[in-house]
Amino acid sequence: MINDVTLSYLIFILPLLSFVVNGLFLCRKSDKAAAAMGISANGIAAISAIILAVHYFTSGLAPQKAILFEHEFIPFGNFLANIGCLIDPLSIMMLVVVTFISFMVNIYSVGYMRGDRATGRFFALLSLFSFSMLGLVAATNLFQMFIFWELVGVSSYLLIGFWYHKPSAVSASKQAFILTRFADSFFLLGIVLVSYVVQSFDFATLNDLTLSSFKAETIDLGLLVVSKADALILGSVLIFTGGWGKSAMFPMHIWLPNAMEGPTPVSSIIHSATMVVAGVYLVARLFPFFAICGSTLTLIMIVGAFTMVFAAVIACTQKDIKRILAYSTLSQLGYMMFALGVCQVGQTIVTTGWTASTFHIFTHAFFKCSLFLIAGSLIHQVHTNDLDAMGGLRKKMPWTYWCTLISILAISGIPPFSGFFSKDEIILAAFQGHHYVVFGLALLTSGLTTFYMFRLFFLAFHGEPRHEGVKAGHVHEDFAMTLPIVILAIPALLSGIAGKSLFAAFFVPGKIHAPQLVKLAEASWIPFAAVAIAIIALALAWFFYASPKARIAKALDESNRSGIYKTVYHKFYFDEMYYAVVRQFVIGGVARVARFIEDYIVGTLVNFSVWFIHKLGDLVRVAQGGYLPFYLGTLIVGVLLWRFLGNLPL
Repeated sequence: MINDVTLSYLIFILPLLSFVVNGLFLCRKSDKAAAAMGISANGIAAISAIILAVHYFTSGLAPQKAILFEHEFIPFGNFLANIGCLIDPLSIMMLVVVTFISFMVNIYSVGYMRGDRATGRFFALLSLFSFSMLGLVAATNLFQMFIFWELVGVSSYLLIGFWYHKPSAVSASKQAFILTRFADSFFLLGIVLVSYVVQSFDFATLNDLTLSSFKAETIDLGLLVVSKADALILGSVLIFTGGWGKSAMFPMHIWLPNAMEGPTPVSSIIHSATMVVAGVYLVARLFPFFAICGSTLTLIMIVGAFTMVFAAVIACTQKDIKRILAYSTLSQLGYMMFALGVCQVGQTIVTTGWTASTFHIFTHAFFKCSLFLIAGSLIHQVHTNDLDAMGGLRKKMPWTYWCTLISILAISGIPPFSGFFSKDEIILAAFQGHHYVVFGLALLTSGLTTFYMFRLFFLAFHGEPRHEGVKAGHVHEDFAMTLPIVILAIPALLSGIAGKSLFAAFFVPGKIHAPQLVKLAEASWIPFAAVAIAIIALALAWFFYASPKARIAKALDESNRSGIYKTVYHKFYFDEMYYAVVRQFVIGGVARVARFIEDYIVGTLVNFSVWFIHKLGDLVRVAQGGYLPFYLGTLIVGVLLWRFLGNLPL
C-alpha cells in the first residue's frame, strides 16, 4: 500500500512533470496530448491528496503536525533553510482544495481553449501554477514559502498575460506582477528581520515565541536601536504586507479585477484556491506569531473589514460579469482576513475566528470556482462579458442555470448551502470578539453580496433574450465545460454540512502564548438575522431585475443615477488616481530623472570610455605598423626620456 510520504511526493511531482513534459515536448505538437497530460497528472495528484487527507483524519494523527519529507536547501550561518512537506489540518485542506480545483479547471479548459493556437502552453502554465501553490501551502518554513510565493507570482504573470497579442492583457499582467512584487519586497524584509532575531525560518519555532523573552535584548537596525520584541512586531507587519498585496486587500486591490483580461480558467483558479488565498493562508499559518503581536491583528481586522465593504459596494454597480465576480472575491477575502483579526479581544485571544476563516477558504473555493467557470461558459456562448447583452439563457443552458443558482445561494449564505455555515461563523466570531462595528459591516455586506449576485443571476438567465445569438438559438452547453461546473455544484451545496464538524473538531491554530477566552457570548439569533437580511436583498434584486415591474424599476433606477452611483460604478475613480500617480510621479518624475541620469551621466561616461578606448586602439594600430624608422625614433626618444627622468629628484 502506498504510504503518506509517497503520496506527498506524487502530489508535488505530477504537476511539475506535467509542466515539464507539456512545456518542452507537447505544447507545439499536440493540443489533445497536452490536455490529456495536464488532466491526468492533476487528477492523480487530486486523488493522492484526498487519500492522504482521509488517512490523516481517520488514523488518529489529526490535529497533530508532521513533516513527511524535508531536505536541506541553503545554509544561513547557524541555521538552515529547508524544503519539505508539512501536514496538519490547514495544509491538508489546502492540498485537497488546490489539487481538486486544478483538476476541474484543466477539464474545463479543454472546451474553453478549443481552437486556441497556444493550448499546449496554457496547460503547461496551469500545471506550473498548481505546483507553485502546492509548494507554498506545504512549506515548513518562511524561506520555502517565499520561494514558491514568488513562483506563484511568476505563474500568474504568465497566465494573466497569456493572450499577449491583447494590450489590455499585457498591461494587466504587468500591473499584477509589479503590485504584488511591491508588497513582496516588504515580505522579504520581514523574513530577514524576523529570522535574524529568532535565528530560524521554521514555522514551528516562530509560532512558539513569547515577546517577553525578547524585551531585554536589543537589535541595531542602523537608524535606531530597538528591543528585539519591537523588532518582531515590526517584522510581523512587514510579513503581513506581503499577504496584503497577494490577497489584493485595499489599496493594493486594483490588480485583481484587471486580471480578468486573462482566460477565464485562469481567473477561476486564481480567485478560488490559489494566488489570492495565499495572503489569508500566510496569516492563518503564522497566527500564533501574529497573536503575540496584538497590534498586527488589529491592522489585519481593519484592512479586511474595509476591503469587504468597499468591494461589495462596487460589485453592485458593475456590468462586466467577470468583474462582478472579481469584486465578490475581494469582498470574500475581506471576510476571511478580518475573521483572523477579530480573534483579538483586548489582551486575550479567541480562536473561533481562525476556524471560521479557514472553513470559509474551504467552502468559498468550490462555489467561487464554479461561478467563474459558469461566467466563462456564458461568455463563450454569447461572446460578451456585458450583462446587459445577456438574458433569457435559462432554457438554453439548464444545467448551467441550476448550478449557478446553487453557487449563488451558497455565496449568499442561504441554508443549507455551504456558505451559510462558514460565513455565519465569521459573523459570529466578530460578535463574540466584541467588534460590533465590524459585526454590523459583515451583516451589511452579507446583504450586498446576495443583492449583486442575484442581480447577475436574473440579468443573465431571466427575462427576454437581449443577444442575437440567444434569439437565434445558437447558444448551447459544451459538455467539457459543463461537466466540471456540475461536479463543483456538489461541494458548493454539501461542503458546509460535511465540513462543519470536521473543522470544529480539528481546525485549531495551535499553541498560543497569550491569554485565551474560554466562555464566549451566546448569539443563536445571528444566523436568523443573516438569513433575513439575505432574503430581503434577494427580494430587492428580484424586484429590480426580474419582477413584472422590473422595467419600471430599472427605468427609475437609470433616471435617478446620481453622481454617487457614477462614482461607485467607476470604482471610486481609484484606478484613475492610481494611473495618474503612476504617470505623473513614477513615469513623469522618478522615471524621467532615471532616464536623465542614464542618458546624460551614465551614457556620457560610457560613450567617453568607448571613445577613449577607440583612440588608444588607433594609437596602438599606428605604433604597430611595421615602419622601421618609427620604431628607431621611438626607441631613441624613450632612451633619452629615461635618462632625463631618471636623473630627476623624486
